[in-house]
Amino acid sequence: MQKRIGAAVLAAAAIAVTFAGPAQAETNPYCGSVTQIGATKYIKAGSETVASVKQFKGCNKNWGYTYVWDSWKSKHGSKFRAAAGIYTRTSEGPLGYSGPGEGGQEAWSNGSNTLSVCTRGYGSVISSSYSYSGLTEERC
Repeated sequence: MQKRIGAAVLAAAAIAVTFAGPAQAETNPYCGSVTQIGATKYIKAGSETVASVKQFKGCNKNWGYTYVWDSWKSKHGSKFRAAAGIYTRTSEGPLGYSGPGEGGQEAWSNGSNTLSVCTRGYGSVISSSYSYSGLTEERC
């Protein structure tokens, strides 16, 4: 009986770990009501997840969002900069590109007036020794 209970507890813990993700506030400081569009993109360094990148719409604008995972930050300290933006098919760089100061774990882009065109959310995590970035899928 004790072995079965122990196995059940271990199985439940494994399931909880499998579905547990990083805590993400996702509260846009510039627009009170946003909705994620498209799938989340994960920025990786080898097999390790560095950050999540998402695209949102709200307040008649598109928003890029980047969240640096706790596990990455705990191993690499706060000597990095996270940023977010929006790409269109014709933009030469990320629109609304913005991010907090060094060590900021969450970055929201400035809003882009791009709801009438196809867009992708952009996120980056950079330091003096590495640079990682990613784009979400295109949404039209």
